[in-house]
Parts: sequence; structure tokens; C-alpha cells
Amino acid sequence: MTQTSAALGMCFPRTFPAALVTDVARRLDAGGADELWLIEDCFYTAGPSLVAAALTATERLTCGLGIVPAVARTAAITAMEFATLTALAPGRFLPGIGHGVQEWMGQMGVRPKSPLTALEEVTTAVTRLLAGEKVTMQGQYVVLDEVQLDAPPVMPPPILLGVRGPKSLALAGRVAGGVVLAEPASPSYIRTAIEQAGSPENFEVAVFSALCVRPDRKSAYEWTAPWLAGLIEQKNPALPPLPFYDDLVKLHAEKGADGLVTMPQDWWQEIGPIGTLDDAAAHIAAVEAAGAQHIGLFPDPDVEHGLPQLDYVLELVNR
Repeated sequence: MTQTSAALGMCFPRTFPAALVTDVARRLDAGGADELWLIEDCFYTAGPSLVAAALTATERLTCGLGIVPAVARTAAITAMEFATLTALAPGRFLPGIGHGVQEWMGQMGVRPKSPLTALEEVTTAVTRLLAGEKVTMQGQYVVLDEVQLDAPPVMPPPILLGVRGPKSLALAGRVAGGVVLAEPASPSYIRTAIEQAGSPENFEVAVFSALCVRPDRKSAYEWTAPWLAGLIEQKNPALPPLPFYDDLVKLHAEKGADGLVTMPQDWWQEIGPIGTLDDAAAHIAAVEAAGAQHIGLFPDPDVEHGLPQLDYVLELVNR
């Protein structure tokens, strides 16, 4: 249904009630959307469960899992879950693995000394298990003794790594099938991330884009400015590739979130599908041109405000 070659869909925020997932999935499926991305963050809803519910409630929708923390489950269990979800709907599941927020990993007693090594070992093990191999590994974080899946997928899905830093992106380029870039995934950030991954061939790039569509730009900017201000204060690694980053930081330092509301339209359009429906469509086109093959539009995390944005998602899908 989309006018773009990239798969376009929506993200299901971690704060949405789990019981909504089947209705959201069905509405997207019936409305022509390509994908639904299910979010797993500690200690909210569990990603694989949401994916299973969404896949079994739909006929054609692809469901992405963005993302499971590498060390929250053993590699063998992660491979079992991925294989099961692939079997439920062959060709309609995209799995993602990431470091996880290290503070959360510490709360659960699984924080690795080297998150990079842990992610590499888990990704390698899960990839080999999904390929049907009998795997023996004696790593720092993954130990397997002749483990083999009883029913590996006939066509294993690519494993995407939800990562941000240059070392992690380089790792994704070496051992994974692609990346999931969290919002704000601007075109400039996407190009930088692909370059840092080594620009490998057959590399799937999925991005999340913070969606805020309003009848007028100012309303959208006023709603989104506090979120952007928080990202600047946190020194979010997706922001420095912006061509106007230094000016953005200066504006925020001088005038705060109120000052961000007055940013030029092209700044906002680079950062996300924020403004009018036409602005959102222009951002989507730019993101695709930068190399994204999967675009998940991320609504407001408050279900009261975020769920109505589904209608805008479908309008953008069917343009």
C-alpha cells in the first residue's frame, strides 16, 4: 500500500497496555501497514509475548521485536523463542537483540563486565542455532554443550542489533543481519550509523521515528519540544550527526524547551515526522533515502494521546 519501498508501520510503546496489542495489530493489518514493532523494556511488557499475540491476530503484518536484552535470557532460550515466533508466521518476524540498559541489567543481577563481548557471543550463538547447527561454545557469557534446536526455521530471519555507539555498530556490521536505530533516527544519523557498521551488503536497517502530527506545526512543536530537550540534556548519541547540532545545543542552552519550539521547520523535519501530515511524509521519504528499509512510527507513550496517532500512521501508509 505504501508509495515507498521501505516497510512502513508503527511501534507499540512499552507503556501501552498489553491487551491493546491485538486490536492495534489488526487495525494496522487491515489498514495496509507493513509492520508493527513491539518494544521490550525492563520492567514493562515482554516483547516475545506481544509479538506472538500480534502475529496470530493478523494475516500479513510483519512484527519486529525491538529489542530483547542479550543477557536477560540465555542464548539458547532466545533462539527457542525466535524459532517459535518464526514458525508461527514464517517470513513475518524480525528479531532484535541489544545490550539492554545496563542499570536494569544490574537490577536483575546479570550486568556483564563487557556488554560488547556479551552481545557478540549471544548474537553469534543465536544465529548459529537458528541456522540449525549443533553448537558448543565456551565463552565469557555463553556456554553451550552440543545444543541444537529441534525445529530450526527453514528460512531464519536476520538478527538485528538495537545499538547506538560506534563500537556496537561496527559489531553489528560484523556479526548481525542489520540494526534497529532508536528514535530520533534522523537521516543524518542513519547515514552515520550505516557507515560505522562498515556499510555491509544485505544489511537490514530498521529505524524508529518519533511521531507527532497535529493540524498545525506549532502545536506539534510545542508538544515535542520537552522530549527533544530531554534528549539534548542526556547527550543522546543520535543527535551529534545532525548538521545543525551545535546550533541546536546553543539554542537549548539559551532558551530551553520554549526556544526549541521556534526551530526552523527543516530542523524539525530532520529530527522526526513532527508537524503536519505533509511534514511527516517528507521525513519518511528522507529516512528511506538515507538507507532505512523498515520505518516504525513511534507514537506518544501516553496511550490517551498515542493511540489516536494510529490513524495518522495509516494515512501516511496509504499516501
